[in-house]
Amino acid sequence: MSRERVASVIKLSRKDQAKLRDTLRRGTAPQRDALRARIALLLHDGHTISSIASTLQVSRPTVMRWRERLAQSGVEGLHEGLRPGRPRQIDPAQRLQLLALACETGEDRAGTLPTLDELCVRAVERGVVKHISRSHLQRILQAGDVRPHRVRQWLHSPDPQFREKVNAICALYRRAPKGSVVLSVDEKTGIQAIERKHADRHAQPGRLRRHEFEYIRHGTQALTAALDVHTGRVLGRCTDRRTQADLVAFMEDVARAYPSGPVHVIWDNLNTHRAWGVWQAFNARHGGRFVFHYTPLHASWVNQIELLFGIYARRVLRRASHISVHHLRERTEDFIAQRNLDPRPFRWTFAGFELQTGEPRHHVHCSRHDRTPRPRPRQ
Repeated sequence: MSRERVASVIKLSRKDQAKLRDTLRRGTAPQRDALRARIALLLHDGHTISSIASTLQVSRPTVMRWRERLAQSGVEGLHEGLRPGRPRQIDPAQRLQLLALACETGEDRAGTLPTLDELCVRAVERGVVKHISRSHLQRILQAGDVRPHRVRQWLHSPDPQFREKVNAICALYRRAPKGSVVLSVDEKTGIQAIERKHADRHAQPGRLRRHEFEYIRHGTQALTAALDVHTGRVLGRCTDRRTQADLVAFMEDVARAYPSGPVHVIWDNLNTHRAWGVWQAFNARHGGRFVFHYTPLHASWVNQIELLFGIYARRVLRRASHISVHHLRERTEDFIAQRNLDPRPFRWTFAGFELQTGEPRHHVHCSRHDRTPRPRPRQ
């Protein structure tokens, strides 16, 4: 009985072996690269072509092909080489011009967002290419990770002290001054008490919940709330309107809830917040305990109470049916009471911007005993 002829021995250096084993350890390595690495390592160990083919469930010609590539070019021969085919009709420079063309704004034309067909016409008119199809242009945009049809909004803050204000507020979020509390205060206005004209149809296997489009509007409410950023406790009050008197009455509730010690209030630049005379008189009545901090212009994201309002909108308002203003107010008060049963602060991870000098900010490290717990917010 004849024995299989042993192929020429393939010996790999320690560096090449380590490189191939690293490929096998990587879970994101392409399957073809992992297969070639296994073939190379088995050939290095002296296994025959038939045994390798049987072990890896591949054909003998496959093992022979990669053995020849290893013998000729080493480990580099395991990579894909240039394949024969028609050369590219659009060179890299033209591709970059097409990407730049797709990123241009179109305010000077009839529409602000050009279609693929219009981009093809522009490319020909400007002499970038002689001809290109919309499918070819789409593949070029996808390869360049350019999606001009998608837009993400942002809001610029014109506040000249933007960095200083954000850093000061973030410092209060990380640690409250000794003996004081930090409250994030704001109003959520125009909360509509909407009753659905017809009841919802419950979800079933293979069928989504169905929500009636028509509704009956019963009025609106305004929610004024204060969040203790270090304990998670919430104070809230619902009113029919948002007036200066309503806000002052709510702040009196805050003063009664925190009868002693300094109180740092973080809120935005609303007109009722900027009434200097009103708040000077309010502070004088309470011994000057309140310190007011204003977020930068167009930077409501710095105020943590907005996170709470987002949870409130998802848990109480979204897809809800409120038969009256009183019903809406009851559910709002129940939401606040439920959170106060097990209050948890938000985990505020943003520490602030670098200083104007370019030096990195020095973070305050709390000891084990005075560190404020910051678990994830409940949804």
